[in-house]
Amino acid sequence: MSAETLARWQFGITTVYHFFFVPITIALSMLVAILQTIWVRTGNEKFLRLTKFFGKLFLINFAMGVVTGIVQEFQFGMNWSEYSRFVGDIFGAPLALEALLAFFLESVFLGLWIFGWDKLPKKVHLLTIWLAAIGTMISSIFILAANSWMQNPVGAHFNAANDRAEMTSLLDVLTNPVALVTLPHVLATAYLTAGGLVLGVAGWHLAKLGKPDTEQQEKDASAYRWATKFGAWVLLGAGAFTLITGDIQGKIMTEVQPMKMAAAEALWETEQPASFSLFTIGTLDGSQEVFSIKVPYVLSFLATGDVNGKVYGINDLVKKMETEGFTNSNLELQKQAADRLAKVGVTDWVPNLPVTYWSFRLMMGLGFLAMAIAAWVLWVTRKGGLPKPGAAWTALMFAAPLAPLFGNSFGWIFTEMGRQPFIVFGVLPTMSAVSPGVSAFEVGLTMVLYTVIYGALAVVEVGLLMHYIKLGLPDVVEPQVLTDEDAPLTFAY
Repeated sequence: MSAETLARWQFGITTVYHFFFVPITIALSMLVAILQTIWVRTGNEKFLRLTKFFGKLFLINFAMGVVTGIVQEFQFGMNWSEYSRFVGDIFGAPLALEALLAFFLESVFLGLWIFGWDKLPKKVHLLTIWLAAIGTMISSIFILAANSWMQNPVGAHFNAANDRAEMTSLLDVLTNPVALVTLPHVLATAYLTAGGLVLGVAGWHLAKLGKPDTEQQEKDASAYRWATKFGAWVLLGAGAFTLITGDIQGKIMTEVQPMKMAAAEALWETEQPASFSLFTIGTLDGSQEVFSIKVPYVLSFLATGDVNGKVYGINDLVKKMETEGFTNSNLELQKQAADRLAKVGVTDWVPNLPVTYWSFRLMMGLGFLAMAIAAWVLWVTRKGGLPKPGAAWTALMFAAPLAPLFGNSFGWIFTEMGRQPFIVFGVLPTMSAVSPGVSAFEVGLTMVLYTVIYGALAVVEVGLLMHYIKLGLPDVVEPQVLTDEDAPLTFAY
């Protein structure tokens, strides 16, 4: 394989692995803040126990997310130096803001939260977890602004003398229409995942506990029951918001990246009205479909908001790209870089259809599965009902967090693969963005090393999570603020 292919594989492996931790970090931090707020307001011990319990799971996940996230930035210099040279002035700005503002906010106040249980007044300590949670969301704003710019490169122009893209408006980059809809969509899927985690862990313990026989078991059951329903409602609410934002995102995607929508549906020919494909088989060269199962009018509504709207097919879009490229684009950068793009000689304008088609469906299917599990759990636990322990219930509790977690990953695979053959859509082809001085052997070697290390980290992560999940709710003592200034800091976990 070429250095470009290996570099793409390496970035894909490390990115997907890192994103396993991102949605849990973003949303679970806020859910822990909510649990601690309820404890501060009510004084009910079970909410302190839930705060400590899920707070420990959050910290394990946060630490692993930080470690794996650092590697992402290394790769821009290792394997993608030409990309960094060409768009570094633009792409680097939101990343710098994320590090300077968001990461410092979340890391500093998370440290205060960890060590401040017996050092800070109760309400001040509560404020630290809220600020840390807010920091994680601010971080997502800048990261998604950077990625959305790659999908829709606004606020920039092409400097032919330096052969580089340069920023003309940071405000345009941060208010990119793609970013404005991607942010709430990603945040919603994060809460979908974290809600599933709370539901799955608490629901598993609730079934294992069974009917309480002692006062302590009664306390545990009360906490687990509350957390199970809380997680289910968070999952369902986030799922509904995911559907709404996903619908808006699909329409904007059709507007700025029509080829991505066509690839998502394996739509070879333009249709008006267009049908949503439930299952499609195409020819080996991808030029036409052989067999398909479709639902009439649905794709037109998803793509345009009109059940009779026109959706352009792959073949017509390829012809347009081959004849005019991006010379008539509404974006200044795409229009100015059209001559440079023509010299590169893009020969394949179509993304990998099996990947885009099936990742799009797996993304949606796993999200719907998680919502169905949450609805079923609420039904089973209504009016004080208890779930029946067994393999089926355990499988559902594992699926509750894993379904949205993998759905998130498939969504990002679709987003990035659907942009191909571009790394910056309509401006910079992926094949032109790799480091020119790096060989396939060098990229392959680092890819193997990263994969092995990440595999070891996965074993550690899963082992730690399962260990503390199995331990269940901790015994707690009301935190007391120490008055001795020389007393050592204590680690509450």
